[in-house]
Formats: sequence, structure tokens, C-alpha cells
Amino acid sequence: SSEPFELLTLLFNAREKKKVPAVPETLKKKRRNFAELKIKRLRKKFAQKMLRKARRKLIYEKAKHYHKEYRQMYRTEIRMARMARKAGNFYVPAEPKLAFVIRIRGINGVSPKVRKVLQLLRLRQIFNGTFVKLNKASINMLRIVEPYIAWGYPNLKSVNELIYKRGYGKINKKRIALTDNTLIARSLGKYGIICMEDLIHEIYTVGKRFKEANNFLCPGNSTLPKGAREPEDDDKYESLR
Repeated sequence: SSEPFELLTLLFNAREKKKVPAVPETLKKKRRNFAELKIKRLRKKFAQKMLRKARRKLIYEKAKHYHKEYRQMYRTEIRMARMARKAGNFYVPAEPKLAFVIRIRGINGVSPKVRKVLQLLRLRQIFNGTFVKLNKASINMLRIVEPYIAWGYPNLKSVNELIYKRGYGKINKKRIALTDNTLIARSLGKYGIICMEDLIHEIYTVGKRFKEANNFLCPGNSTLPKGAREPEDDDKYESLR
């Protein structure tokens, strides 16, 4: 009969099973936790990758949209000028809304009013430059400090170069070079400004969030004009002219 043989086999298998040490519950729990953590990390990594991809696509689409908008603005100006010329008239463009202002002189012995206006314009040092939204109040301010500043109306190329080449942002009270769109998104993302192209567009068009965008930008140090000398002392320095 095969019954005794089967019985012996069962007994042998039972002994073998007893010999294998059981995995402690704590170790099982650790393994489960490690596996879950690994899955979470992989999911997070994948989500971040997809987010970066979506953000890059969004930035590309925004840049394309702005390029189209700028081109349309330029073409409209050309068309209006041609129409006026054909009618024998002169085309008068809209009043500029944006200025770039540079401080060019020291303020030794000036009135408190001039000092205050320069502070409001964020022109605390010589060769500091900043964008200014032009309106009645700001134009009056520029007139008050006119002997101490140089200013003009920047075109799109100038705004691009000023922000791309010399752009610094105020991040955690520090002056940080704008080398990454993430820096802009963290500070201005709540206003819909997530990249350099957004920032340039907001400044150049003097958009609804111009104040926030401009306050984020640190006053830049402009290059000395050719032939100008460095001031040895802010109080002694008079003018580049």
C-alpha cells in the first residue's frame, strides 16, 4: 500500500517547513513601507516630468502668441502711418506708456523732495535704472528730478535686452539673476506671470500687473556711456553731460 509512504512524505515536508525560519512581522512591514515609498517616489517623479513638459509647452505657446501680438502692433502702426500719408496728414502715434530711467548724478546738497522722488523711483545709486509707467503723476516726478536722471522710451528690443541680459529679481529680499523661469513662476505665478516672456510682455505693454512685475525686478546697473568716467565719490560727481 502507498499509504505509509504518503504519511512519511507528509511528515518530512512538515519537518522541512518547520526548519525554515518565519519572516518577522517588523521586517515584512519595513519591506511593505519601502515598496510603497518607492512607488510614491516614482509617481511623483513622473508627475513632475509631465508638469515640466506641460509648462514648457505652455511657455512656447505664450511666446508664439506674444510674437504674433507684437508683429500685429507693428503692422498696425505702419498701416496707420501709410493711411495718414495718403490722406495728406501726419500720423501721431499714441503717447508712450513706458519709460526707462537712469540716475546719472549724485544728490549732495539737494532738497528732501528730490531725495524722496529718487527713492520712490528706486534710483538709490548712480547708474541704477528702472522702468516707469508713464502717467501725469510719474511725469511730474520725472520733471522734479530731471537734472539727476536720463530717460527715454524703450522699444521691444531694448526691454528684451534689459531683462534677458541684466535682469535680476528680488527673491527672499535677495538680488538673484533671472537664469530660470522657475524663479519667476515662484514669485509671480499667482499673477499669471510664469516665464521671461510673460515678464517682458507685462513690462513692455504696461499690463494690469505692471506694478507687481516691476517691483519684482531689481533696479539694474546700466553700463557707463562711452567716454564717461566712474565717479570717485557720489557726492562730488556731477553729470555725464
